[in-house]
Amino acid sequence: MLRYFISVLLFFGLFLVKAQSGPIDLQPQDTISFKQPYGLRAGIDLSRPALSFFNSDYTGLEIVADYRLTQSLYLAGEIGNEKKTSTEELANVDLENATPLYNFSTSGSYIKLGVDYNTYENWYGMNNSIFIGGRYAFSTFSQTVNDSFIYDSNRYWNPDQFSNGTLNNVEYGGLSASWLEFLVGIKAELFANIYLGASVRLGFLVSNTEDDNFPNLWIPGFNKVTDGSNFGVGYNYSITYFLPLYRKAKKSKPSANSPENQ
Repeated sequence: MLRYFISVLLFFGLFLVKAQSGPIDLQPQDTISFKQPYGLRAGIDLSRPALSFFNSDYTGLEIVADYRLTQSLYLAGEIGNEKKTSTEELANVDLENATPLYNFSTSGSYIKLGVDYNTYENWYGMNNSIFIGGRYAFSTFSQTVNDSFIYDSNRYWNPDQFSNGTLNNVEYGGLSASWLEFLVGIKAELFANIYLGASVRLGFLVSNTEDDNFPNLWIPGFNKVTDGSNFGVGYNYSITYFLPLYRKAKKSKPSANSPENQ
């Protein structure tokens, strides 16, 4: 009986020695998984109502939205409507008394769709972003020539050599344009689920359908069209509200002591 008991003790002793011969992980294991919110964020561009208030020649409204697809990727877009009255002037030496060529009004709507990519690594519990993005934009609009002026070689009746043209109060409808847009911007959480954002945008015209009698000098959503160039510059300042729909665990980066990095 004693021999049997000693044999059992020797067996368990050898088993414990074998079990302890393997590596022991002394690193603390984090069992808490932080889940990030996913959902829809929507609001308006603040710059267009402000410009409408201070400038009687402009009215506009833009709705902005984005939907979080992954940890850093967002499906984003804007939709808006703008109306602007502009004057195209003849470049001359006398800047204080520039000669007007056209006074025209442009009115129409636009839509922009694309993605934003967040390049900012947030701290725990934060959802701010410094992002880059791209859009494909399309606009439909009309232009009305309010006043036009033409060169008159008869200086007796027109000392300034310009008289009223024949295009006054003529409307050109059915116009359209499309462009690609690259943007850089930020979005910061001011209060719970309320974000303030800003972005700068560089557009490149892909198509521009215009009337043969009058060019598209200003496009809603694109801004001023420069002669001889397909590029345009824009911006926006947005305030949005985030509606969380579900939560997903954040993917953590492997640590330096993890087995895959050893």
